[in-house]
Amino acid sequence: MKKFNIRKVLDGLTAASSSSSSAAASPQSGNRENDMIQETLQSEHFQLCKTVRHGFPNQPSSMAFDPVQKILAIGTQSGALRLFGRAGVECYCRHESGSAVIQLEFLVNEGALVSALADDSIHLWNLRQKLPAILHSLKFNRERITFCHLPFQSKWLYVGTERGNIHIVNVESFTLSGYVIMWNKAIELSSKTHPGPVVHISDNPMDEGKLLIGFECGIVVLWDLKSKKADYRYNYDEAIHSVAWHHEGKQFVCSHSDGTLTTWNIRAPAKPAQIITPHGKQPKDGKKPEPCKPILKVEYKTTRAGDPFMVLCGGLSYDTVGRRACLTVMHGKSTAVLEMDYPIVDFLTLCETPYPNDFQEPYAVVVLLEKDLVVIDLAQIGYPIFENPYPLSIHESPVTCCEYFADCPAEVIPALYSVGSRQNRQGFSKKEWPISGGNWGQGTLSFSEMIITGHADGSIKFWDASALMLQVLYKLKTAKVFEKPRGKEEKSSTEIVDEDPFAIQILSWCPESRVLCVAGVSAHVIVYRFSKQEVTTEVVQLLEVRMQCELTEVESPECGGEPASTVSTPGTSSSPQTSLPQSHPSTSSNNSSDGLRDNVPCLKVRSSPLKQSAGYQVELLIQLVWVSGEPPQPITSLAVNSAYGLVAFGNGNGLAVVDYLQKTLLLNVSTAELYGSTDPHHRQPHSPRKTRQPSAGEQTTKRKLHLLTNNHNLYARDNSFSRSRSSSVTSIDRESREVISSFYFCDWLSKKSETVAVPSLWVGTSLGSMLAIALTVPSTPEQRMQQPVGVSFCGKTLRLKGGILRMAQLDASGTLLPHVYESWYEPNAPEEEKERPRRRRPTSPPSQENPDCQYAVVCSEKQAKVVALPSQNCVYEHNITETSFVLRADMVTLTAGVGIACFCANGHIMTLSLPSLRPLLDVNYLPLTDMRIARTFCFSNQGQALYLTSPTEIQRITYSQETCDNLQEMLGELFTPVETPEAPNRGFFKGLFGGGAQSLDREDLFGEVTAGKASRSLAQHIPGPGGMEGMKGAASGVVGELARARIALDERGQKLGELEERTAGMMASADSFSKHAHDIMLKYKDKKWYQL
Repeated sequence: MKKFNIRKVLDGLTAASSSSSSAAASPQSGNRENDMIQETLQSEHFQLCKTVRHGFPNQPSSMAFDPVQKILAIGTQSGALRLFGRAGVECYCRHESGSAVIQLEFLVNEGALVSALADDSIHLWNLRQKLPAILHSLKFNRERITFCHLPFQSKWLYVGTERGNIHIVNVESFTLSGYVIMWNKAIELSSKTHPGPVVHISDNPMDEGKLLIGFECGIVVLWDLKSKKADYRYNYDEAIHSVAWHHEGKQFVCSHSDGTLTTWNIRAPAKPAQIITPHGKQPKDGKKPEPCKPILKVEYKTTRAGDPFMVLCGGLSYDTVGRRACLTVMHGKSTAVLEMDYPIVDFLTLCETPYPNDFQEPYAVVVLLEKDLVVIDLAQIGYPIFENPYPLSIHESPVTCCEYFADCPAEVIPALYSVGSRQNRQGFSKKEWPISGGNWGQGTLSFSEMIITGHADGSIKFWDASALMLQVLYKLKTAKVFEKPRGKEEKSSTEIVDEDPFAIQILSWCPESRVLCVAGVSAHVIVYRFSKQEVTTEVVQLLEVRMQCELTEVESPECGGEPASTVSTPGTSSSPQTSLPQSHPSTSSNNSSDGLRDNVPCLKVRSSPLKQSAGYQVELLIQLVWVSGEPPQPITSLAVNSAYGLVAFGNGNGLAVVDYLQKTLLLNVSTAELYGSTDPHHRQPHSPRKTRQPSAGEQTTKRKLHLLTNNHNLYARDNSFSRSRSSSVTSIDRESREVISSFYFCDWLSKKSETVAVPSLWVGTSLGSMLAIALTVPSTPEQRMQQPVGVSFCGKTLRLKGGILRMAQLDASGTLLPHVYESWYEPNAPEEEKERPRRRRPTSPPSQENPDCQYAVVCSEKQAKVVALPSQNCVYEHNITETSFVLRADMVTLTAGVGIACFCANGHIMTLSLPSLRPLLDVNYLPLTDMRIARTFCFSNQGQALYLTSPTEIQRITYSQETCDNLQEMLGELFTPVETPEAPNRGFFKGLFGGGAQSLDREDLFGEVTAGKASRSLAQHIPGPGGMEGMKGAASGVVGELARARIALDERGQKLGELEERTAGMMASADSFSKHAHDIMLKYKDKKWYQL
């Protein structure tokens, strides 16, 4: 607990004196007013760190699965790794180089993962810690990596290269063995051409000493590791993409570039045992089928009780132009072609056993698509998919805006889950999700969290973000309110965007009342109420608003911190029934008398009855209309208040206030009219528009919505950067027009003579003005529905540098005042059952010692101010940035106190204390290289924040020291101790006659003693960031477990068991013979020959 001292007050006054004469003129009053306020928030309460990343991995490139730990790993083209276990167990890590991950290999049940990158480096990851780290790296200098293979329970990694060679890496030490398989020794000596890169490596399931090598040109070689020569070579005319073994090790299948599958017997290399074209048309004359597209991958899995499964991707006929990517499952005589929504990146067949020499018993196929992850159930008829428990559908439609709510009411999440659970699709597999590894974190947060995302197709998704997890609760489709054109030829000429006319632009949500208000790119606003009952709306309530401004050109004074003007006299206020502008009556015609579009909205409202399920239901639709051939300006700010029953929205023309309870327009004014006689800007009249009918050849100019899928480079602030409000999808260009940038509903004391706070609306503009509008709201529910809400102007109250971003209120003790709200009630219940308790904040009356009992906090793109109310004295001022500008600012509540959190265009994240505006945190966190980040970054209470780091992923961060300290406990664990399944029993006769799997002592073959050392120039070893101790500990854990598993495997072998028994018997016999011999020797040692 630290009280303000005179030094901090003087610091604040020094900062304020550069731009605000009023703050400097009354330092004593500012000091006296704040003497009694104690600040508890200090710099030690802040620390910035990433917490968790949600969503589908952006641009995936590879995949691997640990069949014992049941963990899935996905690599991306940007060098990222995403690891998935059971629902809620996720992990994100990244290679520093940022190179694409071309292949992943698990050390099965060892808590380790090998990754191969496009920059020809391989890395060993330790997964036995909550945040995986690299233990070793190996960078190849002279050859490019094309394929890797790590046999089950082996410490030797085979690495194939573009030159056709195979190198062997010890995963314990991450050093190269001197054993190398050169391409010119693997292929026929008579061959005159290079076989191409290595595209496949695998060992024979029944003989670890035989290695199958596939070259791109179509040559497959069975290499004997002990004799260092090729046993067999298999030649085919078409290029090879993948190879798969039968578990008995007598056959293998190759997929080729012409859409064929060739099956080979290992002892018959002359020709394939079978050639099939799964999707080829068989000619009647017996000729070769027409070539098809390449089969990119094939897997051959056997079952104990039935026909084997052959799973493949690709291979479709060339005449299937435009057909979606397919996965083909061949089982016995049946062939199932499963269409996918996106192109296939990779797939893996999940099997019951990790041992390659046993019946595989496949039960599922994991299919990695470009923008989705699908798991298919092979055990059920029709191959249904499993219901995905991960939050991978964030990008189902591109995200256009998002909001984050921490510490929201506890009953909201169950209510949304209840209505959202009825939206679940049917037809999923009834089995449990097969990727079930890991454990949840032990720690938890004491507050609930929600994320709301708006999308390009007009949908809105509510997510439960509590406890570092993410689960979709409910999906709302706003486009149902409108008529959808069936084709481009039916597209209305009044639409103002080329694509996605229903895209969500701004969200405003009241968690306590569950009132939702959204603004779309087609200049429409929809108010929703939450109901647990299903209703059918015959006619959607519609209100059309005509907003136009004749004064657009503004010459703004250069000084940013002008003194706050006094509140206008009561004579300047007016009621909406008299002098305030009203909306023009709606007309059904598209053209006015001069042939221009006028008084028509951009979208056509649905004419048929609208069936609304339980959840969010339309209360009111507001549409801005065309004015004399000019399209409506995009909505730039939006706010809804449930206690007043009002919604306010603004754009470049002005602002409007709508009573959504009475469905009436209360206020529709231009920005200039808000100022009245106190307008500080010199506005030029709007030049008259030349009204003419466009010719048939001309295209109507349309604004194109730049969705978050586009990447934009950000440059300097003043000239070439188009500013983007976090609450708006469309940019607010740096132009002379003054735009409404923010709203805040509150109860405030506008005059010193007032003792009770009155409802009001604060308005912020892009030129730094804060204005106030007083509201007269009827007190009882009956009066509220019958009497109109009064509106009066209070004029300009404050001016800051840069556009106003956020406004809030503090009480006399410096506590952040929550917004005024009305508790939720069932809107569809009978009138006699409705309970509508009005929730109003009590405001302490001013005292004679301290006449100011409220403080207004205003944050702009450049500075923040704290103003005492009702005196309107600026008591604190802080210039946040001089060289950049603030993109997002929020007044937040933490456990230790309240403050302002800011995110600047230069990548800095800053926090300021309240009310003194002391800088507490300033971290250069995120270089702003993407407009997506600027538009989606948002702060929330309890030190939480998030942004869209890619089109498919949400990155959550915390700026709270408390959360950072507890982060390790809250994160889930990927690795859990699991017993490795026993090796398959070979049976009595196989053990007797040696017909089982043949093991190989790879240490003896690849070790330095036998194979020698590899060339130092071939690859460079790079220690991991964990240091030697971490590497030793992890290596001892990983390799020690691997060695023990190897020993256990050998001991379970029947042949070795028999050998041990025989050896032990021979040793016992030898000991017995030695003992008897020794006894005889002692007996006859001292006797003469004649005494024998």
